This record gives sequence, structure tokens and C-alpha cells, in this order.
Amino acid sequence: MRISGLATGMDTEQIIRDMMQAHRLPMEKITQKKQYLEWQLDDYRSVNRNLRDLAYKVSDTMGRQTTFLQKSVNISNPDAVAIKALSATSEFAGTIEVEQLAKQATVIGGKLESSTAVTGSTKLEELNGYAGEKIIKIQTIDANGELSAVKELKFNGTETINAVLSKINSETGLTAYFDEFTGKIAATAKNSGEGKSGAEIVIGGKLAEVLQLNTAPNQDGDPAPVTVNRGQNAIFTFNGLETKRSSNTFTINGFEITLKQPTAPGTAVTFSSAPDTDKIVESVVKFVDDYNKLIEELNAKIREPKYRNFQPLSDEQKKEMKEKEIELWEEKAKSGTLRNDPTIASLLTNLRQMMSSSVETSDGTSIRLADLGIEPIKDFKENGKLRINEDDLRKAIAADPNKVYELFAKTADETQKGGLAHQFRKTVDNTIKVISEKAGTSGSVSDTFTLGRSLKSMNQQIERFEDRLKMVEDRYWKQFTAMERAIQRANMQSASLMNAFGGM
Repeated sequence: MRISGLATGMDTEQIIRDMMQAHRLPMEKITQKKQYLEWQLDDYRSVNRNLRDLAYKVSDTMGRQTTFLQKSVNISNPDAVAIKALSATSEFAGTIEVEQLAKQATVIGGKLESSTAVTGSTKLEELNGYAGEKIIKIQTIDANGELSAVKELKFNGTETINAVLSKINSETGLTAYFDEFTGKIAATAKNSGEGKSGAEIVIGGKLAEVLQLNTAPNQDGDPAPVTVNRGQNAIFTFNGLETKRSSNTFTINGFEITLKQPTAPGTAVTFSSAPDTDKIVESVVKFVDDYNKLIEELNAKIREPKYRNFQPLSDEQKKEMKEKEIELWEEKAKSGTLRNDPTIASLLTNLRQMMSSSVETSDGTSIRLADLGIEPIKDFKENGKLRINEDDLRKAIAADPNKVYELFAKTADETQKGGLAHQFRKTVDNTIKVISEKAGTSGSVSDTFTLGRSLKSMNQQIERFEDRLKMVEDRYWKQFTAMERAIQRANMQSASLMNAFGGM
């Protein structure tokens, strides 16, 4: 704590503060430049995030064949059969007659007995026949109709019926539940169809006997106390060919078929597929909208005005301003951080050229966006945005959806650039790499990118300048303190002389 001005009456602290302001001017310029670079760094990284998000989005939609192979299926009796296109590359039509549906095998156990009423909360040790730790062994069919390996589950007497069934449900191919009304356990195979070995569910072990679920005869040869309903395959006739499936849902030629109910004898369900033009158009329109939004945002960045008279505010300056004034000032101070940036300008040029280029298709012809009714807006103020004629787009999709797919998603090779989606991803990735070398990414070490090294250098300059300012301020305080002491001695001498003369 410094107390000054006792001898002179001067406000030494304020005088030194005013003198130091002049010394701080060079450091304030460095601080302002540092703040501006930090804003620029944030803007570069924001651009990179937007580019990366859009690049992934384009790859996951326009870069995938499934986007352009979406099909609608017309079915004469949708209550009996459902058909959905998954990965079909050609159209699909024909008839289906459903003789029987696939179903799962079930086991209904005998009634559980206990000295008290049996509920799901009844413990195993309370059931008749329980003695010591028990094991249940379970086998069920897999999706191919083969019996699985034996799964052994071990339980003790303190576990409840509900706890046992929960473990069976989670660790085996069965879904089981206890019905308190009948006092029985029912179990259903998770996979439908007939077992190739003749059985779909096999349950054994000491605990199976206690739970009345043993599917095999007991040691005395008495029949099992369970009711077994065998699984069955679906039987249907597809385009004249009678065949079977273990499940009611299966795939043929890239179409997922689900059988819902048997059809009347001699009555066939007819079906036919066609390109789902609406969904393909929706995907293309969304791509163009996202592209136009990107063009607009990037052009706004490189054309944003730069207000040189509005420099970043220091902490002292902010203290003298209202919050709204600070907000308005910094809005202009932050403007133009990426003005005329060559990397972004180059990206925009490359994107405009790419959207006007053609892609060679597999039949040796070429196709471009203009062939789909997608062309650049002629107004130069739009900076290369695209406009869609949806009627022309629909016609092109209906005529040859595969060509539309190749325009966007054709795979690149050594001689060809690939579809527009692949070209877009490659162009954007190159720009992201250049910007990352300049501005880094979140978590990057400062020494690994250009702006980071500049900011590190400025921080070092500020630290050195702070040390020099501290030395200058200390020197001023020493000088003013020395002056105070000198004046104090002079005052003391003057007082002594006055006392001496007064004494005479």
C-alpha cells in the first residue's frame, strides 16, 4: 500500500497513472491486434465447422445410391402383403399367394405349486420340488432353423419367478412370462419357423422340472407336463414358384416383403414398383438449398465491410461505456475479419465451376445439372446460387433415375472425378485442411497452426511489455517518493529555522 502526497499535497497516484497511460499505448495496440486475431480465429473455425457439417451431410445423402433408388410399391391387397424397397436397382413386379404364415414355437408349462398362492414375486425355494441350487438348460432355434448351443442358467432359492424369467428373456432365445391367473409359465421362441432337427424349443435341467417347463419325459417315462406348439414356416407362391421362409419378413431382389395374412385360395396379390420421384426430388431440392445457403454465407463473409476506425475496446474503455454501446461498437470491430480471404474465394470459384461441369455416365454419355433443370441464377448479385425447375427435374428422374444417381454419386476413379457429391466433398475437404493449417481446430496446440503461433508471440510480447511497464512505474514511484522525502526534509529545516528565529 502506497500513501503519497503527505509532504507536497499532490495526488501522486493519479499523476503516475496518467503518465503510464502514454507508456501503455504501444501495448494497447498489441492487445487490440491480439483480440482481432482471436475474432478471426473464431470466424475461421466457424466456417470450417459449417463446411464439415455440410460435407458429411452431402456424403450421407447425395453420395449414397440409396437416395436415388427410392421406390414406391403399389400392392393390390396391402392387408395381406407389405413390400418396401431397400436396395433394389431395378423395378419389381409380380404376384404373391400366401398359403400360411410363419409362426414361433411356444411352450406352455404345467401349473406351479406351493404352500401359498404363487405369484411372480414367489421365491424359488417356496415352490414344490425345490431343493438347493438349480440349473435350467435351454436350446432354441436360430434364424436358420438350427438349434442353438445349450445355454445353462444357474439360480438359487432366494430369486423370484420374475427374476428368473427376466434372465431367461435377456440371455436366451426365449421370451417367457408367468400368468398368475393360470399359475403357468408360457415361453415363445424369438425366431419363427420350423426346426431342422425337429424341435424349436428344448428345455431341461432340475429347475425346468420345478418350473414345470421340462420338455422331455421324466425318468419314469411319464410325458412332459408341458404343451408344445410347434413353429411353422411361411408357405407362399411367388411369381408361380411355391417356396418357404422361416420368417414372415424376408428380402427378394432388394425388396423387403412382409406377409401379413393368408390369401384366399387361387387369389394372388399383385404388386409393381416405380421410382419414388417425390423423395428423390426432395433430396435434390434440399441439396440445392443447402448449397445456396453456403454460397450466401461465404460470400457475406468475404464481402463483409471492415471498419478500421472501430478497434477492439480495452478494459478501461469498456468501463466508460454502456453495455449497448459496447455491443454496437464490437459488432463493427468484429466485422470484416475474413474480408477478401483467398482460401474462401478460391472455394467459391471451384464450387461454381464444379456445378457447371458434366459427369460421364456408365453408358458413355454425359450429364450435368442443367439437364435436370438446375442452373445458376443469372443475376450476378446471387454469386452463383442455383435455381431448380422442378418439372424438368421430375421428368429427368422418371426417365432415368440411374443417370441422376451417377451425376451426384458416381464413384471417382483414376481417370474420372466422380459425381458432384464426391467432387463437393473433396473440394470442401481441401479447403478445411488449408483453413485448419491457418486457424487450427478446437484443442489444437498453438504451435501447430499459423494464427496460434502469432497469438503465442503476442502473448509473449505483452508479458515482456508488462514487465517493462512495471519497471517504469516503480521508477516513477521511487522518483516521486524521493521528491516527497526531499521536500519533507526541506520543510523540517524550514520549521527548525523558523523556531530558531522565533526563539530569538
